Amino acid sequence: MRWLILAASLLAGLAHAEQAALEELRLGAEYPVEGMANGNLSGLAKCGETLWGVSDRDDDRVFQLNLDGDHLQAEAETFVAPEPPESQQPWGMRMRNWAASLVRGGTLDFEGLSCDAQGNRYLVSETQSAVLQLAPNGAAQWLRLPNALVRQARASGMLLHFNQGFEGIAIDPAGERLWLAAEQRRRGLAVLHRQNSTWRCTGGCVLFNDSGTQPSPAALGGHDAPRDFSGLSYFENKLFTLERQAYRICRRTLSDGAVERCWSFAAEALSEPRRYTADYGVAEALWIDKDGAWIGVDNGSLTRADGEQRPIVWRFKAPEGGWSQRQ
Repeated sequence: MRWLILAASLLAGLAHAEQAALEELRLGAEYPVEGMANGNLSGLAKCGETLWGVSDRDDDRVFQLNLDGDHLQAEAETFVAPEPPESQQPWGMRMRNWAASLVRGGTLDFEGLSCDAQGNRYLVSETQSAVLQLAPNGAAQWLRLPNALVRQARASGMLLHFNQGFEGIAIDPAGERLWLAAEQRRRGLAVLHRQNSTWRCTGGCVLFNDSGTQPSPAALGGHDAPRDFSGLSYFENKLFTLERQAYRICRRTLSDGAVERCWSFAAEALSEPRRYTADYGVAEALWIDKDGAWIGVDNGSLTRADGEQRPIVWRFKAPEGGWSQRQ
């Protein structure tokens, strides 16, 4: 028993040391967002030169985010989403999602945003475990995803809990490979490949999954927090996960989702003026490019220590040596 306790203490110490040793990203700019009446910024994507955002409370619009002085002004592009495909989730989960939407709004609960080189935008619906494609002209259609996606994800322990579904989405520039990130309890990554107008799981839908806890940043006391994914981005043949409870971004392989390197944004996000009263992370959206990372903050109804009540977009600078640097 003494050896078990010693081993557990050693592993915990190593985890805390790893968290403390992460390179801190430098904040380049901070932009409050005006014009999102329902708030709840849940996804970001930069398509060409245009930065887009989505709210999980709006089922009929995405937002073009334009720099206007010291803030981003949100301009809505509306669309009409067709009836979603038949849900593969169990009846009880569907009913809970429906009841929650009556209270908070957002029946489709769009939790992530990505885009391909052709200007198509992709929104993942947490309640439907489905993906809506918006063409450049605004036409909306649901992707034809395989039924095996939800079945295999649930068999792996993902998508089993209310409000713990797909939270992030990424697509490659060619629009041929699609990844989805499940939030927590268990968190995980799924991958799909396009074949003509349909999508298939090649060698299985689930790429990676795990569970458990990891230390929160020292500024929050270093207590154990659930491992989670709240955003996902594809860049230069790698996946980047936003892990809000740990206040970090991790680079992962396409083959199995294994971590290659992580960077922390805790120092800036947890500075005193930017603190929220919540004891959980609020970073929900991620987009990676060669110059840095866009991170979107879903503050819900929370007010920061400095009095700011609007959603926030942070622009972090790329790490020294770029995102492809080795450990």
